[in-house]
Amino acid sequence: MRFGENFMDELKSRVRPSDVVGRYVKLKRQGREYAGLSPFTNEKTPSFFVNDEKGFYHCFSSGKHGDAISFLMEVEGLSFPEAVERLAGLAGMEMPKSDPRAEERARANKQTISWMERAQEFFAKSLMREAGAEARAYLKDRGLTRTAAEAFGIGYAPDSFDALRGELLQQGADDAKLIEAGLLIKPEQSGKNPWDRFRNRIMFPIHDARGRLIAFGGRALSKEQKAKYLNSPETPIFQKGQVLYNYPKARKALAAPNNSRRGLIVCEGYMDVIAMVRAGFPEAVAPLGTALTEMQLDLLWRAGDAPILCFDGDKAGLRAAYRSVERALPLLKPGRTLWFALLPDGQDPDDLLRAKGAAALQEVLDAARPLVDMVWQGELAKSPLKTPEDKAGLKERLMQASFQIAHDGVAKEYRTALLNKFDAAYGWKAGQKHGGGQRRPQRADPVLVQTMKPDAMQAARERRLVGAVLQWPGILDFIDERFFSLNFSGAGLNDLRDCVESLYISRKAVDKQALHAHIEAQGLSGPLRVLVRERTVLTAAMGGKQADLAQRAALWIDEADTQEGRRQTDAARTEGINRMADALRSGNSEAMKRLMRADKASRN
Repeated sequence: MRFGENFMDELKSRVRPSDVVGRYVKLKRQGREYAGLSPFTNEKTPSFFVNDEKGFYHCFSSGKHGDAISFLMEVEGLSFPEAVERLAGLAGMEMPKSDPRAEERARANKQTISWMERAQEFFAKSLMREAGAEARAYLKDRGLTRTAAEAFGIGYAPDSFDALRGELLQQGADDAKLIEAGLLIKPEQSGKNPWDRFRNRIMFPIHDARGRLIAFGGRALSKEQKAKYLNSPETPIFQKGQVLYNYPKARKALAAPNNSRRGLIVCEGYMDVIAMVRAGFPEAVAPLGTALTEMQLDLLWRAGDAPILCFDGDKAGLRAAYRSVERALPLLKPGRTLWFALLPDGQDPDDLLRAKGAAALQEVLDAARPLVDMVWQGELAKSPLKTPEDKAGLKERLMQASFQIAHDGVAKEYRTALLNKFDAAYGWKAGQKHGGGQRRPQRADPVLVQTMKPDAMQAARERRLVGAVLQWPGILDFIDERFFSLNFSGAGLNDLRDCVESLYISRKAVDKQALHAHIEAQGLSGPLRVLVRERTVLTAAMGGKQADLAQRAALWIDEADTQEGRRQTDAARTEGINRMADALRSGNSEAMKRLMRADKASRN
């Protein structure tokens, strides 16, 4: 049975290797790993280690190495599908159902990938032919030998409109398939032949997380070419916001038993990655010419909990760093952070390595700053601080930055850290006199920090409560009475609630598209757009992209309790939410509604 990549990634993210191994081996914590006696050999000294951060186990006595799935296959003698099914049961996930259309897409994608591989073979051969002389000279000037070019799959696209097309047509390809793969460009006028997309460019192969060749990046050799770098277009197998250059090899290097790094190293371009790998930093990756996306951040965190973003130290590099900060804040939680290494004098990693060597780059990485420092620095740089009003504005921005973090615990820690930084820079220091000669201590009281911005916290919570219904109308079947009884202070929120209620009462089954159309027809497109723009923060607060309705409903109920001053404080309340979630997962709507009524009665 085939299992989709998304299913497998979600399965591995839900089940830690130590949870599985711990059922068969007595494990003890040792730093970042767990240790125990090998289940494969008869030993008295522990040589079996499990690393949850990197997702693997390693047995030094037997040499066996793998993840939770392969461990079950070893100790239980299960087949791969059986081991996956066992893990899915532990994770509470349903096994994917057979989808004939998905299987057909998989076959088509496999064929496309085959043509991409043949294109790479052609580019590699072209680099070594007479036409590739200029490309070889460029690579040599950048310190790349023929052996290095072969190791990274680098090739050359000849300065011709039909060189690749002619080669692949002779091998049995057809124009439609090559256009779909992004290798050819379809002419606007009928009757004309397609032409090669990449011409007179050094070619870099791009692989997905599974190591499949899905795209190319081309570096122009002529200054007259419009784009210095040109990537493959979006295709059925390639979406550039979901891919990192060199990710499969970098992730494997990071997971090696002797690797002590906590995350991948992110730089800006292909040549930077290649230079870093050759200099002894095999964990290097790069986005494909754009700011990091949520899915790319997720890829980084799958590999390790603390990736380092390595940017040029100039203004453009700082702007890229701050964009990454903004994108990452809503997604933070324990076990997910970022570090930032800023290079000197506007240099990129390739420049620094060629000028000063690997030791200089390691110094930059060792001096990387935590994400909270970048938040502080970014807000500090936005305006001068000459007046009390300026300083109050800085404090307000720091608080607003912390409110972007969906995880309450992490958000509170950020508020404490950021306000401590503010006091250290602009507040009254311990021992400093003011006014009547009294001494004012530095603030670090988390209770005071928590209460400094109640209005903003309440407003954000109200938007989440309404926004969740607009984003996932299906939860109305179980929270309808509770939602329609809430009163909001935010502009337009009560109107949105009433609009939802009018449609729900008439239909009793509301889909998202129909709901938004109804809201816009009632003249409420403005408040609707405000909530839609916050969907990233909302999704993170309501369980993430993979959460089901049960999880979202339970989180919504918890938010509503907080909004009404009924924060859960005992095990009975927690048990009630869990029972509601179980009822929703089982599809037992009547049981869910009974539980909701009982919950409501218990709180009145």
